[in-house]
Amino acid sequence: MRSIDLASRSGAALKRAIQAKQLPSRVACASARSFSSTSSNNTGVLPPRYETLYNKYSEVRRVLGSQRLTLAEKILYSHLDNVEESLLSNTNGGRDVRGKANLKLKPDRVNMQDASAQMALLQFMTCNLPQPVIPASIHCDHLIVGSKGADEDLKAGIATNNEVFDFLESAGKKYGIDFWPPGAGIIHQTVLENYAVPGLMMLGTDSHSPNAGGLTTITIGVGGADAVEALVGAPWELKAPKILGVRLTGKLNDWVSAKDIILHLTGRLTVRGGTGYIVEYFGPGIESLSCSGSSTLCNMGAEIGATTSIFPFTEASSRYLKATNREQADKDAKNFENFTKGTGQDSFFKFKADEGAQYDELIEIDLSKLEPHINGPFTPDLSIPLSEFKKTVQEQKWPEKLSAGLIGSCTNSSYEDMTRCESIVKAAEQAGIKPASDFYITPGSEGIRATLERDNTLQTFEKAGGIVLSNACGPCIGQWKRQDDIPKGTPNAILTSYNRNFRGRNDGNLETMNFLASPEIVTAMAYAGSTTFNPITDSLTTPDGKEFKFPAPKGLEGPETPFEAGREVFQVQSGSPNPNVEVAISPSSERLALLEPFEPFPESDLSGLRVLVKVTGKCTTDTISAAGPWLKYKGHLPNISENTLNTAVNAATGEVNVAYDLDGSKHTIPELAKQWKQRNQPWLVVAEHNYGEGSAREHAALQPRYLGARIIVTKSFARIHETNLKKQGVVPLTFANEQDYDLIDAGDEVATVGLYEMLKNGGQGEVSLRVTKKDTGKVVEIKTKHAVSKDQAGFILAGSALNLLAKGN
Repeated sequence: MRSIDLASRSGAALKRAIQAKQLPSRVACASARSFSSTSSNNTGVLPPRYETLYNKYSEVRRVLGSQRLTLAEKILYSHLDNVEESLLSNTNGGRDVRGKANLKLKPDRVNMQDASAQMALLQFMTCNLPQPVIPASIHCDHLIVGSKGADEDLKAGIATNNEVFDFLESAGKKYGIDFWPPGAGIIHQTVLENYAVPGLMMLGTDSHSPNAGGLTTITIGVGGADAVEALVGAPWELKAPKILGVRLTGKLNDWVSAKDIILHLTGRLTVRGGTGYIVEYFGPGIESLSCSGSSTLCNMGAEIGATTSIFPFTEASSRYLKATNREQADKDAKNFENFTKGTGQDSFFKFKADEGAQYDELIEIDLSKLEPHINGPFTPDLSIPLSEFKKTVQEQKWPEKLSAGLIGSCTNSSYEDMTRCESIVKAAEQAGIKPASDFYITPGSEGIRATLERDNTLQTFEKAGGIVLSNACGPCIGQWKRQDDIPKGTPNAILTSYNRNFRGRNDGNLETMNFLASPEIVTAMAYAGSTTFNPITDSLTTPDGKEFKFPAPKGLEGPETPFEAGREVFQVQSGSPNPNVEVAISPSSERLALLEPFEPFPESDLSGLRVLVKVTGKCTTDTISAAGPWLKYKGHLPNISENTLNTAVNAATGEVNVAYDLDGSKHTIPELAKQWKQRNQPWLVVAEHNYGEGSAREHAALQPRYLGARIIVTKSFARIHETNLKKQGVVPLTFANEQDYDLIDAGDEVATVGLYEMLKNGGQGEVSLRVTKKDTGKVVEIKTKHAVSKDQAGFILAGSALNLLAKGN
């Protein structure tokens, strides 16, 4: 990767000095503007993408007739490869599309973060194509450890991960994929600022890509194999989601932010309540929200399991497009809404639901009655109103001392978030008060950082003692080297404006309790250094003995002048494919390894499988494939497989990361899996609800498959992970009767009944498991359910989706 010299700086700014040639600026990047026209047009002419969207929309209207459509359905169905086939197959003539139809979709683009891009690109390379069929981008945001500050952390991160960055940059050049270097920003924010446009459909190799829904973009988080499908031009399949309508009324009060809406909603719905749904926000309350605030809601929709979330196009959306130097995109979107080739209301594509459109479920939230919420610890759906938090902390005996407050991340790093926090910091500064806890700030992108520096916001944070981290994921995903040296295993509390707070996620300490809150609440409580402080009602004592109460936060929706692009070294590298570029992978690398195809499914049912481990409790993708220090092995499947299920809880013993061989010998779970792989012993995992909750981490499917897993049987799956398993040739099954979880144990021998026939019949048919108990030899038959489609059956039979894609090219 090109060299970046991190010299001395003023405020939070990195003084750029590069030794390679200069990169094109953001505004010069054609692919970032591909959905818009390059010149002014009238309502009689549309940019190519809008022309395609309108034509598909017209087909949808023809097929579904006068049926009223939600906004999500309009955009999603208008990206179908074959409208009639998807909407009329097994749907009662198109009347029962939701939850029934298998939608075969053609996304407009794919965006990949660096950790998952490695495996996605390694898979794409096996397909032997000169370039992707649709535009794509790579964002280097996951591999920078947050510790001492942006300069030092970024320099260390580049030195540590240069091999990976070289690979990603060279792949971008070879295949014509946009490359955003380390320091450019977090994928979600960069995509929102550059690629999100009303009506677009994107896939993102991250479960938080849906933040672009705040700008009326359908964006769905996927695994790398899904991304490769789209990159090679194959239709991407999705079970037609149901639509959950969230009607917003009223207006947020002073201390309440958009983050509190989703914190409240997550508590109401739980981490599984949105599974199989798109969340569509509407109602008069949306007009009072900023575009970035709406994006925060969409971003954290992943925490309820939602397929994605979306907002209508509002005046705030228009202001955001202008602020991010995309005036033409704003004009195009407005022209598109007024464009028609026919007559009647259905000949217009409006970026809102049809009047009379029905939702499968409806939730109403009066924003004027909402109060700040704090969610956690250890799960994002334990939602507690701020007014009740002190009492809850004391009742639960959670730590009352706050170790650290961290604001920013993919969820809450907007200009609005930061300036509202700035007002709190300035009020405290005037009172002579400094933060009592460590205070970290993560800008979401170079554009945000540069604009905040220009407007002196970052300098305000630094003057107060805050540590401004690099424009990267950092502590949110476990890339955090704490400065307070709290020993592992020591209970402590942190407050963050992040989206996810699973046990051990941020710092590897299983006893760190991460409580999620708005940036404003995090900032105020960092000054108190206490989890029991309520900034709305409580006061602090100033150094001269006076009582100080924080005023309500005040900020700006966006900058008074458009966003700065920032330093050129952090801008996108974009260009045509160059087949002469050699992708940088060393044969001796411990970070990157070329892929070998998985073996195809045998021409019979499976037999002789053994249960490797029976897991109890929450089993997230963090549990199956931990992040943190393991991120460095994302491009090396053998090495990263050494962490498989290493924080799973053994249901029989309650032990973490413990499994027992058939002879009774004790091992870690990945150790035993590796031994069984070496002796050709296929295996399965038994687990409980929402298996695979969390990030769209396809390694959580790849690693078990690599080590010999053929089946995962659970009470229920998280959507993305269930799909990822099928893409890698692993069969996901759920218990037909949940209580049958008690009938199968570690070490039991398992054979499938009806599985091969079901796969040969394109997903049609029932599957059961014949279980021979390890200790008694008793045979038990367990009925299961599956959601295997025709295409997915083909993936499994071929050994993986990649095997099929490679054959087709």
